[in-house]
Amino acid sequence: MDMISKKHLLAAALSLAFVGAANAGAVLDKIQSSKTMTVATSATWPPQGFINDKNEIDGFDIDVSKEIAKRLGVEVKFITPDWDVITAGKWNGRWDMSVGSMTATKSRARILDFPATYYYVPYVFAVHTKSALTDHKALNDKTIGVEGGTTSEDYFSQSLAIETTDVPPVVYDVQTKKMKTYAGSLGPLDDLRLGDGVRLDGILTQRSTLEAAIKKNYPLRAVDNSIVFYEPLAIATDKGDPELKAKLGEIIGAMHKDGTLSKLSNKWYGVDYSTIK
Repeated sequence: MDMISKKHLLAAALSLAFVGAANAGAVLDKIQSSKTMTVATSATWPPQGFINDKNEIDGFDIDVSKEIAKRLGVEVKFITPDWDVITAGKWNGRWDMSVGSMTATKSRARILDFPATYYYVPYVFAVHTKSALTDHKALNDKTIGVEGGTTSEDYFSQSLAIETTDVPPVVYDVQTKKMKTYAGSLGPLDDLRLGDGVRLDGILTQRSTLEAAIKKNYPLRAVDNSIVFYEPLAIATDKGDPELKAKLGEIIGAMHKDGTLSKLSNKWYGVDYSTIK
């Protein structure tokens, strides 16, 4: 190889190294330079995210997002893409992160990064208040509603593969071939409220979602006090920005340590979900 070729190769290598360094931290740089942090979340999943009486997006995830933005010294903007679009990854700069109570499963971790878990919510089986069932195991082979594409659906395929190891193991003690999936978290609740066995015999849902529905006079109740599994819920970012991932991990760690997440959890849920009890 002649000297000219070597110089060209060296220049190309240096150029690629520079581009890599420039791209590293690109999202964090954009947030800091624009003074705006764009968050993908849900507006149809109370109390995590919903539209309040003032026609503003509100909820636990919204408050967590606002606190992250405050600690970054920027404003926050919310957008609400479909859930399957968020979890598909390759966001191409359409938003900077998702604060939408996403479970860090092993399959999602292949296409997204999860800088930090910010709370843990227990899942429970629920029935109509007129149901005679008192044991969740009695729901075996019954018609059960779940939100599609979530850990509640994964439970029935026995494919819950949660990335973190700080939660208790899952016991699959309810099985059914009559599962009904819904596009959102409210669908199963709305069908179950129609009456015991009218469309559903029960649902598998987050306890926080169930309690929020009960507060709105949905005639539902948890079957028993059994926790089916704990769902660790994390901030999600697209692959390829280790600086953003590290910064968010640092911020969420500080919010755990100083009690901010505990305070926000108690505000929205009436219980501290920031740690596993």
